[in-house]
Amino acid sequence: MNWFRNMEANGRRLTVLLPPSYETDAGRERRYPVAYVQDGGDLFQLVANQLQHLTRQGKLQEVLYVGVHTPNRNDEYTPWPASPLLSTYPAFGGGARAYLDELADSVKPFVDGQFRTKPKREHTALIGGSFGGLVSLLGGLWRPNTFGLLGLLSASFWYEGVIPHLRNNDAPRDDLRIYMSVGDAEGIYKANIQRHMVEATLEARRLWQEKGFPDDRLRFRLEEGGTHDALCMAGNLPRALQWLFGPAEEAAGAMESSEFEQIGEKSLIGACANTETRLSTGQSAAGAIATLAPFVSRQAGGYVVPRTEQREIQSHRNGRKYRIFISVPSADPPPEGYPVLYTLDANASFASIAEAVRLQMRGPQGISPPLVVGIGYDAEGPIVSEDRFLDYTDPAEPSELPTRPDGSDWPLTGGAAVFSEFIEEELKPAIEALYPVDRTRQTLFGHSLGGYFVLRTLAVKPNSFQTYIAGSPSIWWKNHSLLERLPELERRLLSGEVAAALLIGVGGREKAGMAEDAERLYQRLLPLAGEGRLRLSFRKFEEEGHVSVIHPLISEMLRFI
Repeated sequence: MNWFRNMEANGRRLTVLLPPSYETDAGRERRYPVAYVQDGGDLFQLVANQLQHLTRQGKLQEVLYVGVHTPNRNDEYTPWPASPLLSTYPAFGGGARAYLDELADSVKPFVDGQFRTKPKREHTALIGGSFGGLVSLLGGLWRPNTFGLLGLLSASFWYEGVIPHLRNNDAPRDDLRIYMSVGDAEGIYKANIQRHMVEATLEARRLWQEKGFPDDRLRFRLEEGGTHDALCMAGNLPRALQWLFGPAEEAAGAMESSEFEQIGEKSLIGACANTETRLSTGQSAAGAIATLAPFVSRQAGGYVVPRTEQREIQSHRNGRKYRIFISVPSADPPPEGYPVLYTLDANASFASIAEAVRLQMRGPQGISPPLVVGIGYDAEGPIVSEDRFLDYTDPAEPSELPTRPDGSDWPLTGGAAVFSEFIEEELKPAIEALYPVDRTRQTLFGHSLGGYFVLRTLAVKPNSFQTYIAGSPSIWWKNHSLLERLPELERRLLSGEVAAALLIGVGGREKAGMAEDAERLYQRLLPLAGEGRLRLSFRKFEEEGHVSVIHPLISEMLRFI
């Protein structure tokens, strides 16, 4: 049987892929959901055999696919006119509204008249990649009574004016169902506005989340190493379809129960590595711990710090995986639970901290041993630069940052807000499900950019932890914009709304400005110290540099907490 049909709907070219059972005796009594796919259905044609296979396995509903061709995607897929990216290219036409009206008012009625479809919006998807993903989003925003399911595969959220439009308007209608995906390597080699591909996608997701779009109606996927091409977009199409339409009824229970069993493995569909999540504004501890999997050491042998373990957790906030290092005290927990020390850059610092705790807890003058939780990455090197630049910083344009020593471009930045939510709403509940924890004695330690994140957390969410340790903090980030956050913290400390402890440590041989910035911050906060508001300490280790300062600071930190 020829599954593909080519036809026209009032002059618009269509390519239709029929469901496997459509022309069988059993299928003649059935009606089918429909997926309208941009760019002539190139994406479903690339994975047609895969779709048929998933359908026959019962892992995907039978769907009728309609590829909608366009003579000019730069005109029909863009929401408003915009200047070209290159002077030799034509401008963007901004004709999406007329195109979507044609799709809803002409093409869809034609398809519903020609085929046995389920015409209601909850059975009708609009899917596309790149500009095709952007126009699919617009279809959900402008014609939500027609299109209830949206597949946004590497959608062009970078397009001029899109993020401001999303910022200034309500979230998508809350009865839509949306699948979003983007590769973390998309746009990284661009010099124009397209370089913002990833951060614009993350910003769109964050805006919808803040505006109250239901968590269970959106699935977000960040592709590890994913690039902006048809291979990765088509590889995501089966996943999008499984999320939007669900499995066949007889397989639904099995899919739901095994959905997250294989976290950490590579997907068998498509060619890109992946990280797949549902967004969540708050999980139960049981839900969070379900995403923790035992970590298998990559070492054939070698020294392992006693009473430590490694686990992996996949964030439901930013779609990324983290290696979690845990050191458990040998002493029984006190009645109120263990104090906890959360440390950033765990690939670099966790072992040193865990060993220091193990030695310094010895009596009779030993410290009260904390549970140490290190937040690291799935990497072997001590400093995982690109990941930490994203997680520990606020968004910054290149013009707001100094030139890097090697002259290279700055990595993707601006994920601190979401990373903070991951710690509060996912990691902490998961840890508390495993160990007895004293929530009134929690400490956050970070160094360099991690020190910036510590100070940012103190300024923005001071009740997240009781004690903050900022080592050689990168206060310089984004033209010292951190200082703009201090007045609100100072007000809250003065009013008694919050109380905290802060230790700032720097090396005397740091680069120019690092120690000076830290000392100026200490002097600014010093009037707030005392009276139960802010326990404050500053240490300058004269003979230490930016990296060597970490080890003497660890001992100071353990006494301070």
